[in-house]
Amino acid sequence: MDKVVATAAQAVADVYDGASFAVGGFGLSGVPNVLVQAVHATGITGIGVVSNNCGAMDSGLAVLLAAGRIARVTGSYIGANKEFARQYLAGELEVELIPQGTLAERLRAGGAGIPAFYTPAGVGTQVADGGLPWRYDGNGGVALASPPKEVREFDGVPYVLERGIRTDFALVRAARGDRHGNLVFAKSARNFNPLAAMAGRITVAEVEELVEPGGIDPDHVHLPGVFVQRVVALTPEQAADKKIENRTTRSRTTRKAGA
Repeated sequence: MDKVVATAAQAVADVYDGASFAVGGFGLSGVPNVLVQAVHATGITGIGVVSNNCGAMDSGLAVLLAAGRIARVTGSYIGANKEFARQYLAGELEVELIPQGTLAERLRAGGAGIPAFYTPAGVGTQVADGGLPWRYDGNGGVALASPPKEVREFDGVPYVLERGIRTDFALVRAARGDRHGNLVFAKSARNFNPLAAMAGRITVAEVEELVEPGGIDPDHVHLPGVFVQRVVALTPEQAADKKIENRTTRSRTTRKAGA
């Protein structure tokens, strides 16, 4: 089945207010910027996003966040996104912070049809006991806190029950993809993109290089096309547009010294 859609706008034409999105990316690596911009252009509001982080600078989900389109974020860290922190502390945004490994496994479990699993991560903390601020009241108080989770012992070791995550849509970015939706991710872009793709009921992938079926060695496929419903081929300019959050370089003198 040819899953290629002509434009990003067409690929997200059926998104709607209040929809939930699993969004790939790790920091600024592997972020589906073109699809996020297309979602922004639809004007939808009140959406929930599940992602490792919520973008930075003017990249990725930061675009939707700055426009006030996001109602809830499920992620691992706020990072250097000052607007994310401001909205959270002002009570404008509901935030569920999850240990990074637990978030990854909750996405994978949802995509694999596993409703819940036990993990030792978070036992003895508010992750398990409840009380993490999900929403502030804007005056320093907590308007909504996380509920307690089930804790059970296995072989004398306590584990907390975590639910798998499923979302209405998933947006991901791949280095290569074919018309059947088989995807290959580059380096750290592989950290969350395959997992986000698995969690979405409708998964849209933007690919930097589109190849014909058979153009990817089956042994090199990171995510099979069964998890992908739509593919958008990026232009060379879009594929090359990659952000660097903090550029760090060595001086010419240091490089010559071999340090």
